[in-house]
Amino acid sequence: MSKAALIVGAGTGLSAALARALTAGGYTCWLAARNAAKLESLCSEIGASSFACDASQPAEVERLFAHLDATASAPAVVVYNASARTRGPLLDLDPARVAETLAVTAFGGFLVAQAAARRMLAVKEGTILFTGASASVKGYAQSAPFAMGKFALRGLAQSMARELAPQGVHVAHVVIDGGIRSASRPVPAENPDSLLDPAAIAETYMHLIRQPRSAWTWEVEVRPWVERF
Repeated sequence: MSKAALIVGAGTGLSAALARALTAGGYTCWLAARNAAKLESLCSEIGASSFACDASQPAEVERLFAHLDATASAPAVVVYNASARTRGPLLDLDPARVAETLAVTAFGGFLVAQAAARRMLAVKEGTILFTGASASVKGYAQSAPFAMGKFALRGLAQSMARELAPQGVHVAHVVIDGGIRSASRPVPAENPDSLLDPAAIAETYMHLIRQPRSAWTWEVEVRPWVERF
């Protein structure tokens, strides 16, 4: 029986590349997003299943994992890829929008990771990966809510890694320090190396998933060579 992999916050970019890599690696993929309809084409392509879920809502996360429990084995891999962003000068920020950004970017990560860890600890194995960003380590001007959320997600990953590694669960955080190319964001002809290839990022995730326990990584950064850091 193939192992199950769950990507929360799935879409057509990085998570789609990762879903393809996981499928090629022998995993059965489950893809969760607020709008599951957007995943139909990808699911048809790779034989994945989709599920509508707002990761910031405890009841919806519980429902997602209950559905997995009833239809698949405990997920061997869970990736949290969801985030929200609101921008603007600090004094102009809407507190409700800030709260939503934190709920999706960080609190949702906690909910999904807690549910995943509960199942992985029962079998003493599994991998939980969090998608970070430049904002995980650098707070940019007029982007305080996103930095708050990504800093919190990084802290969650680090704490979980220290707690769960001795119990057989690998937790890692991936800092994606740069823009990711897509159909709507093509690589500029004058700067061909300026955007990350989502398939290349997916290779890094797959490396983390396959890492031997004697040499686990809790955090890795990926960036184009032209990106400043």
